[in-house]
Amino acid sequence: MSGALSHIRVLDLSRVLAGPWAGQILADLGAEVLKVERPGAGDDTRHWGPPFLRDARGENTTEAAYYLSANRNKKSLTVDFTRAEGQRIIRELVAQSDILLENFKVGGLAAYGLDYASLKELNPRLIYCSITGFGQDGPYAQRAGYDFMIQGLGGLMSLTGRAEGEEGAGPVKVGVALTDILTGLYASTAVLGALAHREQSGIGQHIDMALLDVQVACLANQAMNYLTTGVAPRRMGNAHPNIVPYQDFPTADGDFILTVGNDGQFRKFCEIAGHAEWAEDPRFASNSARVAHRDVLIPLIRQATVFRSTAEWIAALEPAGVPCGPINDLAQVFADPQVIARGLKVELPHPLAGTVPGVASPLRLSATPVQYRNAPPLLGEHTDAVLGELLGLDAAALAGLRERQVI
Repeated sequence: MSGALSHIRVLDLSRVLAGPWAGQILADLGAEVLKVERPGAGDDTRHWGPPFLRDARGENTTEAAYYLSANRNKKSLTVDFTRAEGQRIIRELVAQSDILLENFKVGGLAAYGLDYASLKELNPRLIYCSITGFGQDGPYAQRAGYDFMIQGLGGLMSLTGRAEGEEGAGPVKVGVALTDILTGLYASTAVLGALAHREQSGIGQHIDMALLDVQVACLANQAMNYLTTGVAPRRMGNAHPNIVPYQDFPTADGDFILTVGNDGQFRKFCEIAGHAEWAEDPRFASNSARVAHRDVLIPLIRQATVFRSTAEWIAALEPAGVPCGPINDLAQVFADPQVIARGLKVELPHPLAGTVPGVASPLRLSATPVQYRNAPPLLGEHTDAVLGELLGLDAAALAGLRERQVI
């Protein structure tokens, strides 16, 4: 069965995470994604380890886990496009491609004639997606932008971490490069929008994606909390600024998360906790009242939750429709029966390790499901096949390019 984008070819010149994440989404949807890498070095993340993928003997391969997370279903070809012959190869590939992804500094590809203005003359249908830290214009446009820095500059770290005055208070980044991931998601959405527009107009366009733009956009309700009041939200640990109780609570053997979304759920929780009177107390009877009196209510709940185990609380609350859950480590995540039932761990054949594990795509399409066609490629694994098939280069031509270190 063909994927939803099986008719689309993507030229992926991006590195690290945001661009490759967008490319992997498009690849999972069936697009042919050609990952263009530097000869001899490749994507920076290939070397971002340990940990590295292990072979059948338990020894490290050259493939870093970081790289493996964002590059499945792609083909790798190595081309040095700082050289004239390499630029010519890229332009010939562009003429046969639908989408180009890149995350070089603003204007960085213009020196090689690989900027949008140059390539759209060659292929007017080309959708050219640029991913940078700060966008193509503005006073910060020439700055390099990395996820951690953007989490701080973009306000996320002012919201993440323990509240001021608590032990361990201070700014904390999210445990994954969330801004990069979100930028990759937005980039893939923008590309799909541009493809839909091209269906009607016949022409491509330039997409300008910025990590800072994405980070600010994804502040969501917290941004609106500020914009509607003029008061900047502060770190609250695991508490929610607009909903109470909606945080972690201690249990007899650890902690669990209680996420009460309405007054009915709160009443059920109070009954199960043995404190039905809380739901009748005017300080706690509505969510707005609970938010106003969280300093009183939260300690009361914490005193009650410590008398049962996490499993006991979940067993009591779930049948009553009160949302709650454990705080799992990743070993517990991948052993969870729902995670197993949804097939969120996949295995793909790999030439160095036999197989490589991966996390399944969350995209579930009924007519064009995601297919796991191949593992993240070895560096330059498909160079000869791609250049031979698309550009008609024979073995002698490829050998000459390799001898001149163009590929």
